[in-house]
Amino acid sequence: MKNIDPSLFYRNSSILPECSLIISLIIIVIIDSISKGKDTLLLYRISLTSLVTSIILLLGQWETGSVPIAYGSLQINNFNNIFRLLLLICSLLSVLLSVDYIRCTKTALTEFLLFILTAGLGGMFLCCANDLVTIFVALECLSLSSYLLSGYMKKDIRSNEATMKFLLMGGASSSILVYGFSLLYGLSGGETQLYKIVDGLLSTEMYNSIGIYISITFIVVGMGFKLSLVPFHQWTPDVYEGSPTPVVAFFSVTSKVAALALFTRIFRIIFSYLSGEWHIALGILAILSMILGNLIAVTQISMKRMLAYPSISQIGYIMIGVLAADPDNGYASMITYTFLYIFMNLGTFACITLFSLRTGTDNIRDYAGLYTKDPVLTFSLVLCLLSLGGIPPLAGFFGKLYLFWHGWKAGLYSLVLIALITSVISIYYYPKIIKLMFTGKSDTSTIYVQDPSVSSSTSISKSSIEITMIVCVLASTLLGILIDPIIEITRNTLF
Repeated sequence: MKNIDPSLFYRNSSILPECSLIISLIIIVIIDSISKGKDTLLLYRISLTSLVTSIILLLGQWETGSVPIAYGSLQINNFNNIFRLLLLICSLLSVLLSVDYIRCTKTALTEFLLFILTAGLGGMFLCCANDLVTIFVALECLSLSSYLLSGYMKKDIRSNEATMKFLLMGGASSSILVYGFSLLYGLSGGETQLYKIVDGLLSTEMYNSIGIYISITFIVVGMGFKLSLVPFHQWTPDVYEGSPTPVVAFFSVTSKVAALALFTRIFRIIFSYLSGEWHIALGILAILSMILGNLIAVTQISMKRMLAYPSISQIGYIMIGVLAADPDNGYASMITYTFLYIFMNLGTFACITLFSLRTGTDNIRDYAGLYTKDPVLTFSLVLCLLSLGGIPPLAGFFGKLYLFWHGWKAGLYSLVLIALITSVISIYYYPKIIKLMFTGKSDTSTIYVQDPSVSSSTSISKSSIEITMIVCVLASTLLGILIDPIIEITRNTLF
């Protein structure tokens, strides 16, 4: 009998965090089938336990180094582990944020948890996918779950419209991305793994051909949709406005973190060695995103739609770290700001989720006089908005400062200058909302009128939403003080 190679167990144990989520998905389906959807509290606890377990497992194997899995289709390393951890944090906070909303609106919790965990699972596999087929399968696992989540409120016309737009445009972008992948496959001589594609392009001498530029174009367009880069952002405001608020909170951070991990690796591994023109193209997209996202946000009257445009500009800021590509600081600044952005964004959405449950509206003018009704909610929203705007001494300010400084040192002068100018624009529309909450005259017909979709007999505590809100507010406020240790940990982990 042959001896079993012990390294096989060592390699396979690297995907234990994903296995934890898969097991929880199976358990949730079985329990829901047995209890016929009645034991929702147990399902909620199982999902939280699986996410916490995955985080512990991931942290416990952090120093495993670079580990190939499944014949190299997956590659586990510290860079991928950071994004896997960010996705688990996003999913954990999103479940905490969503569960009371789902119970209050009397919609199915089981399906919601399944979609959330499946999307998180797809995102985690996407972060460590190392060949074109695995990348596409993982990306569609994340995307299809997001489409279903956006149309979760089946009786809401706006939710149905958001799903249709999201599905059609998402399908088109996936087709474009696959075509770009197929060109890479052909030009490299039939290679699918990322590192082997580089060798294949060099050996076939196709690294400077027209085909490779066409491939770059199609991949940028496909990934631009996932990241909401201008001009591929058209789906973002409509989907944000029509989807349930906790759902928007989830994929506003999860899809961006996963797509950013893939985007960075593809261009770092493949195109950075072959051509420098993609830097110019990405710089133009980042500039357009920063300008358009901030300018259009000024004119919005819906809170969710207003937050859609700053999310477009935020990804433009993050692109500075990708383009800087400094081995010591470029990626570290990008990851640090993404980490802070998760808390700032989810904290803001936790506040507006709580407000929408109490009022049934997301119109900005209905926030008038909120301070007199709920000071805690008001101050929480103020801190998150100011942190998103980059106001000192909050975490968003230090994150932007670090990101812009290393972009400047990398020679991205025009990009950083435009980022600074557009950041000033955000200082207009965020304080406008804050001023309205403190000085506006409240309309008693809209303040704290229950959401029509919520049963009047529902008496559920919003404790999980409030816990998420407090955690995110504290992180958005205090992490700025700890920015140096966070940066040092990120830099040491990466390199």
